Amino acid sequence: MIRPNGAGYDPAAVTFAIRASVLLVALSLVRPDAALAQGPPPALAASAVSEQTWPGSRPPLPVVASFDGIGADLHANPTPPRNPSDNSLAVGPDHVMHTVNSEVAVFTKSGARVYGPVGTHTFFTGYGDVCGSRANGDAVVRYDQLARRWLVVMPIFRRAVVQTAPGAVAPPGIAARPGQASDPGPAARPGPPPPPPAPGTPSNAPADAPYAICYAVSTTPDPTGPYHRYVFERVLFPDYPRPAVWPDGYYLPTSTGDDVIQKHVCVVDRAKMLAGAPATEQCVVVNDVNFLNTADLDGTTLPPAGAPNLVMATGGSQLDGDLDDDAIYVWKMHVDWQRPSNTTLTGPATIDVTPYRYLCGGQLTNCVPQPGVERRLDAQGDKIMARLVYRQFGRGASLVAVHSVDTAAGGGGVRWYEFRLNAAGDPVLHQQGTYAPDGAYRWMASPAIDRMGNIAIGYSFGSAAQFPGQRLAARLADDPKGELTFRETVLVEGQAAQTSTLRWEDYTQTAMDPADDCTIWYVGDYLKAGAASYSTRIAAVRLPGCAAAPRQVAPVTASP
Repeated sequence: MIRPNGAGYDPAAVTFAIRASVLLVALSLVRPDAALAQGPPPALAASAVSEQTWPGSRPPLPVVASFDGIGADLHANPTPPRNPSDNSLAVGPDHVMHTVNSEVAVFTKSGARVYGPVGTHTFFTGYGDVCGSRANGDAVVRYDQLARRWLVVMPIFRRAVVQTAPGAVAPPGIAARPGQASDPGPAARPGPPPPPPAPGTPSNAPADAPYAICYAVSTTPDPTGPYHRYVFERVLFPDYPRPAVWPDGYYLPTSTGDDVIQKHVCVVDRAKMLAGAPATEQCVVVNDVNFLNTADLDGTTLPPAGAPNLVMATGGSQLDGDLDDDAIYVWKMHVDWQRPSNTTLTGPATIDVTPYRYLCGGQLTNCVPQPGVERRLDAQGDKIMARLVYRQFGRGASLVAVHSVDTAAGGGGVRWYEFRLNAAGDPVLHQQGTYAPDGAYRWMASPAIDRMGNIAIGYSFGSAAQFPGQRLAARLADDPKGELTFRETVLVEGQAAQTSTLRWEDYTQTAMDPADDCTIWYVGDYLKAGAASYSTRIAAVRLPGCAAAPRQVAPVTASP
């Protein structure tokens, strides 16, 4: 197996400062050849040690809300949104915001449509060409429950227009240079976007201009109200963004692309953006790692003051043909907005887990079977999926991660972990499991932790006998370790096979309802009978007993 860059070294030896005038710092360590001369990978059967091959002893959770989001029957353009859907979901006190690739819509919690669907670039209307002129894919959303604000993030995959001199504050709509601040300009409500440039219209962007990331932060709890808008220059392609809420910033891991083993961890100045003040972004590039996920805070109890954001990844490397590992890797990112040279990313530390093998050999593979057709679906089995959920309980904290693995029965299972933080703030494995009650495929999962410490995990489900749809399994905080005790809740049954492409949504997503800190929302794809494209289902569940007083989790004092 291939360890992430720096594994096995003292974390202090892989600490890198981000200079004020430099946006990107490459972390590139060369390990001795002897360290790479490892024996054969563990047998796949080893993963069966943690497999849950029974469905759970409790009945399925009731669905408390369910309605279709953007998809075949609801879309902004004349044609349905393209594959993969790239679902993202944010939930506020009264509303649900849903994005599918380059479209966004706002609903009430009963499913009534309040706004959209429209192109995600409508949030940047009047803000300039970089963010406002074209619908861009991979847009994602979050609700900042600490500030009661909405966050929309839209990557720019084409070359951005850059017209400012180094050292100056970038005016509204112009990408900031490394080390600059981005000026949001006056806040504005999302409005009708300008028509896109006609095909063949020449671009005034220089050939070596960078890419960009656009942020819109609402000025009020109203998702249809005004937003501050920002744009930050990116030297590297900003694919697969995953925003996470943390007290000192909005963290955003991204990937350089599918054909390179290079990932980024970036953070923007949350406090400045909430105030509508000029704000900066800091990034670190990490080579030779799988996709990095940053800790996303659930609930309103804060981590200890100054606690770094925790960053996790699986091991192995699909591009190198290494498809398994027996560890999860963790970094700590500390950001210093006053002195960027003090910003650090330290790690990786190694957390030993039951050996696993990427479901279907990783991403962009023909894998999950469907009834009656030869087309198989992609599983994205190489990476920890969104979200990497963090919740603080009094003096203790939990962190939950999920990914998709091969199972002993020949299907796909949801591997999940709960880590607890010790006195030093280091994650320690508390429990793990692989939900695989039969030989079907369960993949592209997303977890959540409610205020009581109960865990729910939504995921895609399908097999050669059942069309792909969405399901959810869960457990109470004090249930036996490693077991999802609530049998599967069927959120939506698939009615047809997807035959147009192997790409299947790229990710699903949970969101915690801030109104009660108990209701867990989830979104994922399915196909209706006779439909030419996918639909999406937004649904919610609530675990029993969550309305009681918040549970207190004791701090970890030793490894289990």
